[in-house]
Amino acid sequence: MLFAHGWGKLTSFGDLSSKFPDPIGFGSAPSLALAVFAEVFCAIAIMLGLFTRAAAIPLLITMLVAAFVIHGADPFQKKEFALLYAVPCLMLIFTGAGSFSVDAKLKR
Repeated sequence: MLFAHGWGKLTSFGDLSSKFPDPIGFGSAPSLALAVFAEVFCAIAIMLGLFTRAAAIPLLITMLVAAFVIHGADPFQKKEFALLYAVPCLMLIFTGAGSFSVDAKLKR
């Protein structure tokens, strides 16, 4: 998520901020900022295993908005990738991080 989607949005923030889709009515720039937060910072947190369950929630919401709002009228093939990204996020919310994560170290 970080490299395939988030990094491009982060590095092109200025160019994208005026034309990014506004699916939830906050405006283009705030919607882009929320997507960048989820796809960059939450993805890094998940990679580190830091606050994994909490970090998976914004990613899940972003993917569900992409699938059902942005691509709502599109055929299933357009929704499929967002839903494929959403499933691991949902599983991380239920299972949490593994035993080699920062969360596990903090729990001890």
